[in-house]
Amino acid sequence: MLKQDQLIVQSRLEDLNQVQQWFDHFCSASKLPWLTGSVFDQVNLALAEGFTNAVRHAHRDLPEETPIEIDLFLWQEKIELQVWDMGEPFDPDKLAEPKPGTLKVGGYGWFLMRRLADVNYERSDLGKNCLRIVKRSTTS
Repeated sequence: MLKQDQLIVQSRLEDLNQVQQWFDHFCSASKLPWLTGSVFDQVNLALAEGFTNAVRHAHRDLPEETPIEIDLFLWQEKIELQVWDMGEPFDPDKLAEPKPGTLKVGGYGWFLMRRLADVNYERSDLGKNCLRIVKRSTTS
């Protein structure tokens, strides 16, 4: 592993700016050429979607002081983000993907993230949920 970092923020949508600035700084400082341009944009979008889902869905009935922890790990050939929430367990495999051409409010985020990176969502033994987002270098 080349580098890692952690950010803990409250369950507030306005903290998304802080999350994305932190992620941008981390990636810029890495100086890995593959972690720029469209790869950066894809992971940044997946992170934004994961964070806002934690706020809007997992922590919907929890106080806004409830922390969301984001761990970031960087290797030469991949980046991994872990977004930890304290909501009820959730099984994204039970979500029905909206049919093409169908317009509805919400319900697209999980499927968008899966198209941007390798993602999974699981419950830990400590009673937290972890959204894991992994993006590999296209040059490795």
